[in-house]
Amino acid sequence: MREKVRYILLLLVVLLIGVVIGLSDQNHTTNPITSKSVNIKENDTINTAINKIYDAVVVIQGYDNSKPKSAGSGFVYKKDKKYGYIMTNHHVIEGASEIKVTTIDGITVPGTLLGSDSEIDIAVVRVDISAVLAVASIGDSTKSKVGDTVFTVGTPIDSEYIGTVTKGILSSSTRVITVSTNKGEYMMEALQTDASINPGNSGGPLVNINGEVIGINSLKLVTEAVEGMGFAIPIEVAMAYINKLENGEEIKRPYIGVSMYDINNESLLKQNKVQLAENITHGAVIASIESGSAAEASGLLVNDVILEIAGTPVRGTAHFKYILYKHNINDTVKLKINRDGKDMEISLKLTKAVGE
Repeated sequence: MREKVRYILLLLVVLLIGVVIGLSDQNHTTNPITSKSVNIKENDTINTAINKIYDAVVVIQGYDNSKPKSAGSGFVYKKDKKYGYIMTNHHVIEGASEIKVTTIDGITVPGTLLGSDSEIDIAVVRVDISAVLAVASIGDSTKSKVGDTVFTVGTPIDSEYIGTVTKGILSSSTRVITVSTNKGEYMMEALQTDASINPGNSGGPLVNINGEVIGINSLKLVTEAVEGMGFAIPIEVAMAYINKLENGEEIKRPYIGVSMYDINNESLLKQNKVQLAENITHGAVIASIESGSAAEASGLLVNDVILEIAGTPVRGTAHFKYILYKHNINDTVKLKINRDGKDMEISLKLTKAVGE
């Protein structure tokens, strides 16, 4: 009897397994696996922004006696019925007797220098309207924030790499950097970026994600220990002087008639027998004063230490000039100085311009 029951149970199990397998096969047949087409979309592209500026970028080449002297980039920021107007760096065209402009599609035309200024490192070059492929949109760097995506378009190294685009972020919007030239040191306001800026990129545009120019590439730090530190002149600084440069007018800046040196120049301090008070940690020392100058009229003396100008602490000679140049001829500024260990205030009337 027990054997008969076991046989019946085994038979039921086999039948059950058969039913399950049959149902499984039926489901597999009536519900086949389907595949879907997947479209991958690039959300991080800046192609649209690049297209807005790309054709406005040009190569600027300076020649002296028909020999290549310098090269850089530029961009068309304006046009009228006859001409296109290109912005670039002063140091790109400095000393050139002839300028040639090459468009992004390889057409080369002569350029005419309208105006240039070494302090802001900006120059304006004019070309025939036939050479204008596009005009750049001018943006506002003051609306940009640290971390914003920015990019450059230019011609690094030589014309073989014309139209090179490099991307990065805005690393700082408030840098004041010191630039050394054969005429001495000066300071300039700059936007800092980690977008690659190489020789030949100078004068080209620094552009935001909307395709608007927010700066003019000017220089980068070049040392073995530094990478990704490029600087651009804020577009507002350039546009503030653009009308004068277009008309070939000289940009006049205050001149007070002194020579100075930094307080950390121990050699000159010792040579001029200057003893600094212990609490002086910044400033510029007056080395000489021109007769009849604004400095002489104000009562400044040799060996005075200028601590502040218009309420701003003076970090050194280049910084003093940087602050001074923010003022106009006929302005009066207050100077805080230290004379023989005592602090005092002097009013300085800015009566002359550089070169007058």
